[in-house]
Amino acid sequence: MALISTTEMFRKAHEGKYAVGAFNVNNMEIIQGIVDAAKEERSPLILQVSAGARKYAKHIYLMKLVEAAVLDSGLDIALHLDHGEDFEICKACVDGGFTSIMIDGSKYDFEENIALTKKVVDYAHSKGIPVEGELGQLAGIEDDINVADVDATFTDPDQAVEFVERTGVDSLAIAIGTSHGAYKFKGEPRLDFARLEKIVSLLPEGYPIVLHGASTVLPEFVAMNNKYGAKIEGAQGVPEEMLKKATTMGVSKINIDTDLRLAMTASIRRHLVEHPADFDPRKYLGPARQAIKEMVAHKMRNVLGSSNKL
Repeated sequence: MALISTTEMFRKAHEGKYAVGAFNVNNMEIIQGIVDAAKEERSPLILQVSAGARKYAKHIYLMKLVEAAVLDSGLDIALHLDHGEDFEICKACVDGGFTSIMIDGSKYDFEENIALTKKVVDYAHSKGIPVEGELGQLAGIEDDINVADVDATFTDPDQAVEFVERTGVDSLAIAIGTSHGAYKFKGEPRLDFARLEKIVSLLPEGYPIVLHGASTVLPEFVAMNNKYGAKIEGAQGVPEEMLKKATTMGVSKINIDTDLRLAMTASIRRHLVEHPADFDPRKYLGPARQAIKEMVAHKMRNVLGSSNKL
């Protein structure tokens, strides 16, 4: 049991044609719910921290919570920086104990993205840490990321090859139609599987592809949030069947955040409406932790295909 890198995880995922879930964490209950599910499902696991979560909870608190999860569960877990925006935050996370990092230079032009990504890769590799890069821009909103639909761009397959070769990045997040947040599609949901197939065919065999913005926005959690006071109208996520197909086509890592938020807040909203006299946080955070556990277990069994892969 240890904090480990993603390298061996991705090799096994490619061979087994499944994906490893990368779940965003912000506090103790979220970590506990995710880790309890992974232990029960015997699934490989990546816990990931966004820049926003790192500001909210502080680096050292999150590190100690994840280290406690490793000791308590007996699992090997990867700790990943999600959407590192510059060299400084990537370096701080490498130096601070993270076992995988992402540098997101997708807002820059191609050459600037390459230069920034290579700078991070060179430093991280000197410390034995793998790096995820991003090419193409997803629409949507998540923490400090806010990209309008008109600014979103799909990943160019030929550029993907050049990007990987020139940066030495270990995995690549691509844009094929997913987006951050709960409002992913206007009209019929669609992922560009032809584009995914082309990218995979041009990159080296087994090269890990990552999908961001891949929450399915489960209707039961949207409905529960709305029942107890939210106004989440018209939210539409990525259908689970599309994600399951992607796991068989070379996608080794799928990021999940919005579904965690929806599950947790739905549970808390329900408890506070049904038990208005409660003021003990344990009374509403306990059920929220269980809701996260059940949702993550569902993802591992029915979407990622990662159950019983340890």
